[in-house]
Amino acid sequence: MFASPKLVAITLASTLMLSTTGAFAGSDESNLVERARITIDDLKKDKELGNAVELMHHAKGVMIVPSLIKGGFFVGGEGGEGVLLTRGSANGWGNPAFYTLASASFGLQVGLEQAELVVFVMSDKAMAAFMQDEFSIGAQAGLAVGTLGSTGEGATTGALGADIVVWSSAGGAYAGLTLDGSVIKPRGSWNDAYYGHAETVSHIESSHGSGNAGADGLRIALATVR
Repeated sequence: MFASPKLVAITLASTLMLSTTGAFAGSDESNLVERARITIDDLKKDKELGNAVELMHHAKGVMIVPSLIKGGFFVGGEGGEGVLLTRGSANGWGNPAFYTLASASFGLQVGLEQAELVVFVMSDKAMAAFMQDEFSIGAQAGLAVGTLGSTGEGATTGALGADIVVWSSAGGAYAGLTLDGSVIKPRGSWNDAYYGHAETVSHIESSHGSGNAGADGLRIALATVR
């Protein structure tokens, strides 16, 4: 008997959450934050985005996954680690909270094994979902998902009215990624390690949350998306 896609995705998310070793050397959390900054720099260099960078100016938050690996964690499954930052006061960006994203299938274009992605959180409903212990992107969460296409005009038009908009790139080319059914879950142990004490996502993203100067470069990169 084959497990349902939802069960496979949840199992994969749990496996990733329990893992204490990975592709990062040294400080996993700090390395992921730095790689997220590089991903935002890649986003800014993407000439195909056109006016779609306006999404960043209106987004309530962004989740950045520097390396989404196909078949890297589980037979037939895919996943990656990411950070979520929400917009703070004075149009700045808050502190990063660590997440795991996992799925039975991300629908990458044929031949692609790895991609980087930025998830724009555009609505209060979508932000509330990220504050949960776990949720699945798509119809089950009642969230409309848009993707940035291969041209700036198409990307902007297709993103209108979406709760979540996904930009993905593989080696500088549009990755054609779909996230429906993917499971997103906070990675509590990484949040605790990065801030030096037990932290919840809601507290990290609040104005009273702990800070870490190591994330300054990422916050600046987000603030300078033009």
